[in-house]
Amino acid sequence: MTSPPYALQRRTRLPLHRRLLPLAAVAIARPLARLSPRHLSTVLGVLSTGARPVTAARASDARGAVVAVSLRCAVHNCLQRSIATAVLCRFKGTWPTWQAGVRTTPFGAHAWVEAEGRIIDEPYPDGYFRPMVTVAPKRGTRESHGPEQQPAPTA
Repeated sequence: MTSPPYALQRRTRLPLHRRLLPLAAVAIARPLARLSPRHLSTVLGVLSTGARPVTAARASDARGAVVAVSLRCAVHNCLQRSIATAVLCRFKGTWPTWQAGVRTTPFGAHAWVEAEGRIIDEPYPDGYFRPMVTVAPKRGTRESHGPEQQPAPTA
């Protein structure tokens, strides 16, 4: 996935003890970014199962942590950055709405995360890209299959 060129993302320096989870998320995101869109959305769908929706503030913190530990994510790799942000949120039991989309004039592709209905820390206005793949937070499988079965009474 290519992203439109823009300046280096603002990076902050994290204390050593706060770098481990973002580094792990970036490491997990790198091979995931090489998957086909179909397989990537399947994997992210599995990861999102059972997670609570993340708040915009926490999603922004996660994105900032990913950018702080990875120059690759800060400069030009929107796909890996967005996946790493979602994975880092998942480490904490939450999930943003992960999206990948396009613009048509001129053609460009981009991946980003949203929380509370807002794009998180991207330099583009709402509606700039048209979402093509969306992975929203999903509750556990019990809710999706209807009410729980009651155990049979024992005598």
